[in-house]
Amino acid sequence: MSGEHDLPPSPIFATVDFERDGAQHGFLRLPYSRDDSAWGSVLTPITVVKNGDGPTALLTGGNHGDEYEGPIALFDHARSLAPDAVSGRVIIVPALNYPAFRAGTRTSPIDRGNLNRSFPGSPTGTPTQKIADYVTRVLLPKAHYVLDFHSGGKTLDFLPFAAAHILDDKAQEAACFAAVEAFGAPYSVKMLEIDAVGMFDTTAEERGKIFVTTELGGGGSATARSVGIARRGVEGFLKHSGILSGPAEIRPTRWLDMPGADCFTFSEIDGLFEPLVDLGDSVTKGQKIARAWPVDRTGVEPFEFWAKMDGVLAARHFPGLVKAGDCVSVIGVLED
Repeated sequence: MSGEHDLPPSPIFATVDFERDGAQHGFLRLPYSRDDSAWGSVLTPITVVKNGDGPTALLTGGNHGDEYEGPIALFDHARSLAPDAVSGRVIIVPALNYPAFRAGTRTSPIDRGNLNRSFPGSPTGTPTQKIADYVTRVLLPKAHYVLDFHSGGKTLDFLPFAAAHILDDKAQEAACFAAVEAFGAPYSVKMLEIDAVGMFDTTAEERGKIFVTTELGGGGSATARSVGIARRGVEGFLKHSGILSGPAEIRPTRWLDMPGADCFTFSEIDGLFEPLVDLGDSVTKGQKIARAWPVDRTGVEPFEFWAKMDGVLAARHFPGLVKAGDCVSVIGVLED
């Protein structure tokens, strides 16, 4: 993009050679001087598996540090993916915001940076901005296909879905939705973002990449089912890209649309959250879907949340206490 080539070089150094055939396991080394290590570094694990010419897929997890399906699947694939199975190149970063991943937090404990709101980043900014800049200026230009894993973290729980965004470039949009279908999650979403500024998604899409993201669960943990979806999704995504050979297993998916702001409901109070419908349940416009009980006194009525549209409950607040401003539900519309 305009102006990016005028920036100073990234301070991050890769210990792997992106152009060498074979499987390499190394680090992205970000110098980070701190009280307990004057010449210290953040060492983010990275794997590159390359075999000849062909497309490149960039696979990332841990963009938020409390979301685990992606890191589990990608640490596994980094261990097991053999060069002779690949035509092209796979770049795997299982825990992209490594400080947040090690702390088990959404944002970085170093600078409180939310990596997925820090793109395109800066080589002279905070550590989180430096990571975003390296992805933008070094990793993304190498990639044709990008898969960035997410789930709900500690404060949301989702129906397991893969997603792509509505784009102005309809050919790119169609290619992204085809890759979503190849991922093969139980649900697939035409995504509407409520806060798209600074996202990895937007940065990749603006550069013409085939970009897929996910929401595979939540609650600050993972399940055997959600990890299985992630593992199989990587294989389907790589086969769809032509990097892995052989037919992809066709897994049925149900398409969900998020047509507008009425999909989202936010709390106006602090309280004790009581869901009245479960994930995947059908809801109708005007239906009561949750309540929040005031916790500072007894004998008062709860605050009630109502569906603003017909659809299915695609996401809900997690865990039991809610704060004013929290997203408490997301409703999606099943396509025929």
